[in-house]
Amino acid sequence: MPQPPMLTPEQRQAALAKAAIARKARAEVKDHLKSGRVTLKELLTKASSDEIIGKMKVLAALESLPGTGKVKARKLMDQIGISETRRLQGLGAKQVGALLEAIERP
Repeated sequence: MPQPPMLTPEQRQAALAKAAIARKARAEVKDHLKSGRVTLKELLTKASSDEIIGKMKVLAALESLPGTGKVKARKLMDQIGISETRRLQGLGAKQVGALLEAIERP
């Protein structure tokens, strides 16, 4: 197994601070999805330009949608052919289209 990079204490502190900011931002995005302030379409559009949103897992985003739980999100991703480890920025155009179509349909 590869060893983590050797960091100075200052570099490690900076990396930890950056990770905390990213976690907080992703939590806010999930909260916005849950409350309906942001749609999945808007989120997928922002994913290509915003690094923090782009690195968010598709499964986490789907589970944050109102009316979509863990089981429904996994089933939907399996039907479309999206891996559970896929991140938003890694989705292809066909996957995005299929995902939006499936979410918009009742």
